[in-house]
Amino acid sequence: MAYQMKLRFLFAGFVVLGSLRVDGEGLGAQRPEKAPEQSAARSGSQYRGGLVTPPLPKPRFTLTDTSGAPFDFWAKTQGSVTLLFFGYTRCPDECPLHMANVAQSLQQLPTGLGDQVKFVFVTTDPARDSPKALRAWLNGFDKRFVGLTGSEAAIEAAQKTTGVPPATKTMRPGSGVDYAVGHANFVLAYTKDNLAHVIYPGGITRQDWAHDLPQLVKETWSSR
Repeated sequence: MAYQMKLRFLFAGFVVLGSLRVDGEGLGAQRPEKAPEQSAARSGSQYRGGLVTPPLPKPRFTLTDTSGAPFDFWAKTQGSVTLLFFGYTRCPDECPLHMANVAQSLQQLPTGLGDQVKFVFVTTDPARDSPKALRAWLNGFDKRFVGLTGSEAAIEAAQKTTGVPPATKTMRPGSGVDYAVGHANFVLAYTKDNLAHVIYPGGITRQDWAHDLPQLVKETWSSR
């Protein structure tokens, strides 16, 4: 689909691999030109994430939550602002940073606003992120966070449906068995119209989330 190609194009550089962040400047990579209809610039925008035009449709996929029940992503997130992130619990830096920033910002929202936001975390390391381990890790940030797992094939399909580059494994030097997981380092924010108008890459701060979340909850996009 066209929107998937645009998403990959814009965020091809925002990937983390273990503690190594590949941002389009390292490893001899070149930074891709920005698609003209999309902008991640903060100036001139009331949002501190990257605005995406046209917005990205909310994907349809079903995985398994940490209680073992099927979780239909489309159906279970209707009427909410939904933050979707693909990562893994052993990620040493970017995953816990995203999680902590969102959790702290949600906890500071006025009563009633925070209940309109759902954070859905999909593990990209189902072999090591058991439902129990995933639930315990998420609870360390916010017990309301939804954790999803499934087979590697199902998770890869969910990433492709979303338009996110599938995660990859790389063996850690000298470990023999341990590996790092390279995954997309951005959070997609679907508003109540079931579209992601804003995406949050690595580098977004707690203050940025605190600024944007109330606006995302109230946003109608009717005047844009």
